Amino acid sequence: MRVLVTGATGFVGARLAETLADSGHDVRCLVRDAARARHLRERGFALHEGDVLRPQTLAGAGRDVDIAYYLVHLMGRGATGDFAEQEHRAARAFARMARAESVDRVVYLGGLGDRPGSAHLRSRHETARVLAAEGPPLTYFRAAMVVGAQSESYRTLRALVERLPVMVAPAWLRTPTQPIGIDDTIAYLAGALDVPASTGREVQIGGPDVLSYGEMLDRMAVAIGRRPRPKVPVPLLTPRLSSLWLGLVTPVDTGVARPLVEGLRTATTVTDPSGAALFAVRPQPFDAALTRAIQEERAPADERPADRLRTPAGS
Repeated sequence: MRVLVTGATGFVGARLAETLADSGHDVRCLVRDAARARHLRERGFALHEGDVLRPQTLAGAGRDVDIAYYLVHLMGRGATGDFAEQEHRAARAFARMARAESVDRVVYLGGLGDRPGSAHLRSRHETARVLAAEGPPLTYFRAAMVVGAQSESYRTLRALVERLPVMVAPAWLRTPTQPIGIDDTIAYLAGALDVPASTGREVQIGGPDVLSYGEMLDRMAVAIGRRPRPKVPVPLLTPRLSSLWLGLVTPVDTGVARPLVEGLRTATTVTDPSGAALFAVRPQPFDAALTRAIQEERAPADERPADRLRTPAGS
């Protein structure tokens, strides 16, 4: 099967592209700069140079493609003005290209959360609506935190535990969420090729544990051999102040931290498991996903699945 993957130099897209190729599929990667993605071509991937914010550059990206994976999330980084408007414009351009070039189906990974107060989570849901309305039939996966060595959420958790002897405890530390490991996320995404019943429907995915962000911090501490950090309640800590705080004590830039914090104020749990039931995936517990991420982080760079297809440093 011929597959198009956007975001193939990103955390999820890199692993997905490699998994699909290892399964015998013909993978084409949509990249903004082919010169900076030579490592993808060297590993045998066909490249199409194009930018979802420049529709004319997408022509031909979907030619002879059966399934297209749309893994574009601006997260406020690199966007000017209204990032949500840019996300929807990008989704519209991609969907129209996919329909015009007779792609059979689009697969998208968005976020969980019913009626989210977060502009970022609302934008992801609206992106799915745009893709479904403007393009081929859509399989719409929805997940909360994806746990893996290179995910922004994982890096934030680890940095908070490692750098702070005592943590402030804003209200969003008590919000329930349902994290899922990166390996299980990829299993669902890749499995969509063989589950035609997922066409035209929403598939909510999550691990077996529903936890608060505070509980995940404590489990991260145990996983890396630290004591859980004391938490000092803070009556009022706005998303802006929280994002500035995260920007100071973690490697996550404030452009990403603010939508991340806003999303943490919304419960992100699976409320409809019927879509996931179509797949033969049994997600691992949060602690197992954490252990896997830590082991991967400590492995040599050329042995890390998350790094093999990511853009090389300095390129």
